[in-house]
Amino acid sequence: MGGVPVKHKSKSRVGMHRAHQALKKVNISVCANCKTPVLPHTICPNCKEYKKQ
Repeated sequence: MGGVPVKHKSKSRVGMHRAHQALKKVNISVCANCKTPVLPHTICPNCKEYKKQ
């Protein structure tokens, strides 16, 4: 069981704590085989190739 917070956090302290929880931009690369946008280090959903060898 977790403990109960003893001291109250003000709204500004909570905001400072949550300042680092923002979503980060996702890098999108282009498939070398069919030129469709694909997430890095994943198989292309269009042509089913990982990397063109």
